Amino acid sequence: MSKDRLIYLPLGGAGEVGMNAYVFGYGPKGRERLILVDLGVTFSDMASSPGVDLIMPDLRWLEERRDRLEAIIITHAHEDHVGAVGQLWHKLRVPVYARDFTARIARLKMQDAGQDPEQVITVGKAPETLELGPFRVQFFPVAHSLPEASGVVIDTPAGRVVHSGDFKADRTPGVGEPHDPEMLAQIGRSGVKALLCDSTNVMNTHAGRSEATLTAPIAQLMRDARGMVVATTFASNVARLKTLAVAAHEAGRSVCLMGRAMLRMTQVATEAGILKDFPPTISPEAAKDVPREKLLLIVTGSQGEGRAASAQLARGTYMGLNMKEGDTFLFSSMTIPGNEREVGRVVNAFARMGVDVLDNSARLYHVSGHANRPDLEAMHDLIQPQMLIPVHGEHRMLHEHAKLAIARGMQSMVVPNGAVVDLTGAAPVLVDEVETGRVYLDGSRMIGAMDGIVRDRIRMAIGGHVFVTLILDEDDELLGDPWAEIVGLRPTGKGGQPLNEIIEEELAQYLSRAGAKTMADDDKLNDGLRRVVRQVTMEEIGKKPEVTIVVSRLMND
Repeated sequence: MSKDRLIYLPLGGAGEVGMNAYVFGYGPKGRERLILVDLGVTFSDMASSPGVDLIMPDLRWLEERRDRLEAIIITHAHEDHVGAVGQLWHKLRVPVYARDFTARIARLKMQDAGQDPEQVITVGKAPETLELGPFRVQFFPVAHSLPEASGVVIDTPAGRVVHSGDFKADRTPGVGEPHDPEMLAQIGRSGVKALLCDSTNVMNTHAGRSEATLTAPIAQLMRDARGMVVATTFASNVARLKTLAVAAHEAGRSVCLMGRAMLRMTQVATEAGILKDFPPTISPEAAKDVPREKLLLIVTGSQGEGRAASAQLARGTYMGLNMKEGDTFLFSSMTIPGNEREVGRVVNAFARMGVDVLDNSARLYHVSGHANRPDLEAMHDLIQPQMLIPVHGEHRMLHEHAKLAIARGMQSMVVPNGAVVDLTGAAPVLVDEVETGRVYLDGSRMIGAMDGIVRDRIRMAIGGHVFVTLILDEDDELLGDPWAEIVGLRPTGKGGQPLNEIIEEELAQYLSRAGAKTMADDDKLNDGLRRVVRQVTMEEIGKKPEVTIVVSRLMND
C-alpha cells in the first residue's frame, strides 16, 4: 500500500475574505512535493492595524520547505490573489505561472517590488498542461469580475483536485470568458476527488445576475443625472469600467478615468487584447473644461480607501476637480465586510455636500463576481466531487457551504488557516496543524505580527503617549528637573493645571525620595517613573498612556 499522501493546507483565505494562499502537497509524509495556489493581500484598517499599508500571509512554514516547492499558481489578477507576489516572492524563489492578463499584472507587481518579472511565466488554458513534480496542472476559464479568471485542475497520483477559483455563473460577462457548464461537466465526468469551491456568496439564495443586466439602468442614470456623475468600482472590474464608459458616451458625457490602479488595469487589458471598443477618455486637466452635466469620472476607492480618488473627492478637491450639490456619486460595487465604516465616511461626506449618493441597494448598478447558492449547487452537480472543501470566505460562509455540501451527499470539512488535511482517502481527515499568521507591509518595510509595532500603535491610539526625559550626573544626582511631553492626551488635569506640569511635579517628588540603588539602576528607575506617570494620568484624566523614559547620564572627562 502506498505511503504517499495528498494534503491541503491554507495559509490564508480560509476564514477571511482576502489574503488567499493555498498549499497542495503530494508524497511521503513530511517529504511531500508542494505547490502554492495564489498569493494575495488583504487591506488594513485603523482599528486593527493602524498605519499598515498591506497585510499578507506569513509564509514561514512554506519558506522552511522551499526546497520542496515546485511553483506558485495564480488564478486571477485580483489583489487578494496576486497582490503579495512581488513582496513575498523572494522568500520562495520558484516560478510563478498564470494566464496572460494575470501574468502581466503579476510582472508589474514583481517589477514594483524590485524582483525579476521574468520569473512570471505565461500559460495558456487547458489543454496546455504544467508538469510540476507529481502534479499536472491545467487552467480552465471561469467568469468573474475581471478578465481571464481561472480555476485549476490539479491531477495527482491520488486523484483529481479542482480548485474553482473565484467564479460566477454569467453567460454574458461583457469582458472576459463566459460561464461554460459543458466544459465544467466534462471536467467532472473525468472523476474528481475533491472540489475546493468559492464560498463568498453561499448565504445569498437568489440566482446570480449577469453583467449584461446593468447596461440599461446605468445608461438611464447617465441620461437622467443633472450634474456631474462620479462612479467608483473595483479597478480590476474591467467589464464594469466598460459598461460605465459606454453608457456615459451614449448619453453624451465625456469619460475621465482617475486613479493609478484604474489606469493600470485598463492599459494592461488593452495591451492584452481583452478590452476592445472602449470609448475615448480625457485627462483630468481636460475634464476641468467640460460642462458638469456632460462629464463622467470613473474613480478608484470603492472601499473607502483613504488615499484613493473617492475619499479625496469626499474631503475636497482631487486633481483640480470637486463635487457640488446636484452631482451624483455611484457605488457600482459591493462593500467588502469590514470596510463599512470607511465607506460610510465617504457617503456621509458627499451627503453633506448635497451630492446624490447611489449604491446597489436596489440591485440596479452592481452584480457580484461570486456565485450565489443556486449557482454553487449547479457547480457541485457539474463537477460531482467525492468531497467538497469550502474556500474563500469568512468562517460563517465556510460552515454554511460545508453544511450545504453534506446535505447534498458529499463529504465535507471546514479547513481553517493552518489546518493540514489529508485528501487521499474517501473523506478529508485533519492530520496536523501548523502555525500561521500575518505579516505587514509598513511603509517600505515588512514587519511581523509579533514584532509589537502595530500593538504599540493601537495602545498609543487608545491611551496616548508621555515622553519623559531626565539628566543625571556621574554620581547619579539629578541635574535640573525632569520634563514631560504629552501626545494624544487632554492637555490639562482636573483642576485646569497643565497635565505635563502635574506629571513633572510628581516625578520630581518621586526622584527626591528614591534611594541610591534605584538612581543607579536604569531598569528600576524606568519602572518607578513609568508607574508615577500612569498613576498621575489615571487620577487626572482617566487614562493609562504608553510611556517612554529617556535617562541621560553625563560623565566627566
